[in-house]
Amino acid sequence: MPYVDSNGVRIYYEVSGEGLPFIWVHANPFDHNLLMYQVAHFSTYFRVISLDIRGYGRSDKPETPFSLGDMADDVLAVCRAEGVTEAVIGGVSVGSGIALLLGLDHPEMFRSVILVGGSSGGGGRIGDRIQGYTEDVTTYHEKHIKELVAPGFESTRLGKYLLDIFLERNPWLSGKSIAQIFRARAGTDMTPRLSEMKVPTLVINGEHDMSLEGGRKTAALTPGAVHKVLPDTGHACCIEDPAGFDAFVIEFLRDNGLME
Repeated sequence: MPYVDSNGVRIYYEVSGEGLPFIWVHANPFDHNLLMYQVAHFSTYFRVISLDIRGYGRSDKPETPFSLGDMADDVLAVCRAEGVTEAVIGGVSVGSGIALLLGLDHPEMFRSVILVGGSSGGGGRIGDRIQGYTEDVTTYHEKHIKELVAPGFESTRLGKYLLDIFLERNPWLSGKSIAQIFRARAGTDMTPRLSEMKVPTLVINGEHDMSLEGGRKTAALTPGAVHKVLPDTGHACCIEDPAGFDAFVIEFLRDNGLME
């Protein structure tokens, strides 16, 4: 179980497969297992690296202020530990913010960027999220996680099974640390920089994703970006319809010469 130290914060990550590195950064309020389907699928073709962002999973949970840049540095620390000098990077929600920032700041390193359920801005309902997590992390985590999937998904057998995986990890969580993640994301608006993007960019949203309009705007302002909407899914579309989601990613990678 590899860990890396990122400026005093211990970050957990996993590596599967061989080939061009493909880094996945998960969303609030999940952990690296949000990308379980993508790790299983794409590790056949790539060296897939998935990490627990600070505040989740086996990574440290700092409760003092940090920035989205600090979270991007966590990813770079993993890259240095694994000798990664070029990679594809994909992120979901706050993970997409991290991926976008890395694509803008390090176009020489990241050959393409995949943004899922996110936008260039800071997102909505930040105050509600911070209050909910700091007052009662267990109750609010369940409420929040069920808001992020399409209507009815949580009550299906598959939906209940998948969401319970993350709800069972409530004892690991720190509401104060999660609140700092929301503050970090809210503090970085990359919209004015989108015209600077130099690497191929794919934006994916679920049909019921509350970030859909933000995703459309991000794609429209990013040179050459492709925007895809996955029917009958929400913010966490990568676990709701993994086959449909992966098809979008495969088409994008092939169009950009990154996958046979």
